[in-house]
Amino acid sequence: MELTHKDVNGTRLIEAQGDRLDAAVAIRFKDDMRILTGDGPERIVLDMKNVEFLDSSGLGAVVAAMKQAGPARRLELAGLTPTVEKVFSLTRMDTVFTIHDSAESALGAGHMQAS
Repeated sequence: MELTHKDVNGTRLIEAQGDRLDAAVAIRFKDDMRILTGDGPERIVLDMKNVEFLDSSGLGAVVAAMKQAGPARRLELAGLTPTVEKVFSLTRMDTVFTIHDSAESALGAGHMQAS
């Protein structure tokens, strides 16, 4: 899975380009996220609009990315597809992450909480 990024108004926007975040790509995803979140703004938004499938390994990779970003940075999610949103809801991870409807709404929200 390829990750692209850009910094917008003090936020690092990372876009997941692949349609699956599963065991086959989880380790590379974590490594790439570590590189992309190691420096830069303290607010990070991961746009997952292209991700149609997320398994437990993928969920673990997203949680690991949040942890490795450290206490000085916070990872927010955007653009969850219905299938991926269901995984976050069933595992109650939707209570751990700030989740935005889209990257655009996340960037427009600044530091406000979104549903």
